Amino acid sequence: MSATDGLTRGIQVIDTGAALSVPVGEVTLGRIFNMLVEPVDDLGPVDTRTSSPIHRSAPAFIQLDTKLSIFETGIKVVDLLAPYRHGGKIGLFEGAGVGKTVLIMELINNIAKAHGGVSVFAGVSERTREGNDLYMEMKDSGVINADNITQSKVALVYGQMNEPPEPGPRYLPYWVEFLPLWVINPPLVLKSLQERITSTQEGSITSIQAVYVPADDLTDPAPATTFAHLDATTVLSRGLAAKGIYPAVDPLDSTSTMLQRQIVGDEHYDTAQRVKQTL
Repeated sequence: MSATDGLTRGIQVIDTGAALSVPVGEVTLGRIFNMLVEPVDDLGPVDTRTSSPIHRSAPAFIQLDTKLSIFETGIKVVDLLAPYRHGGKIGLFEGAGVGKTVLIMELINNIAKAHGGVSVFAGVSERTREGNDLYMEMKDSGVINADNITQSKVALVYGQMNEPPEPGPRYLPYWVEFLPLWVINPPLVLKSLQERITSTQEGSITSIQAVYVPADDLTDPAPATTFAHLDATTVLSRGLAAKGIYPAVDPLDSTSTMLQRQIVGDEHYDTAQRVKQTL
């Protein structure tokens, strides 16, 4: 899956018989990886003795936690009008330069300090400058502990803009299998990728996915396909950002399946509805 430089015909290949795996645990905290999960932060190699295969079955139904609970982000407009669900799938929809990276940074900071949780930031086609700025901000805020790296609360995975989104023809068998399915039924492919994002009795994984909206058009096929799989949507408005209002969350376009009277309570629900009526 990496570069093919130096490979020649007739070279010996050893089949390990092992599945494609990535390191897990505290050894990944505070570290920066590329898309092949290789450390790129000049802090030395990562202990790979504890690893997990990337292809695994979703949790069994009896392991799931069916209790609906609100995931408090500390961002008032989100918690009031479009609250997130523990173990849910959330989408941040916006065009270029409206502030989704800043909002994600705030969420990572609040998760670490208010909940003691751990985050994994996956930057797809990130600019080197933006990735470096994000890393330095996390160090300044204490989310990344430079003195004791294993006490950090985030792991960073970057796919830089000078790298392809996938390792070219080396993923050809994958695309041969999934591309026809994507053309026929895009939601089914998304579902197969996201079914492992859930809450169990041991913990929860809450996915916050930044979705680029071409020309700020929410009816574009890319964002439109994603909507059906999300528990909450946070739409960022270019008009609010132009006025200097951050986070530029559009309170009327943002939605959540958790904003129900039986889940959030009468006071929360009535307050949210009155705010929307006023706006």
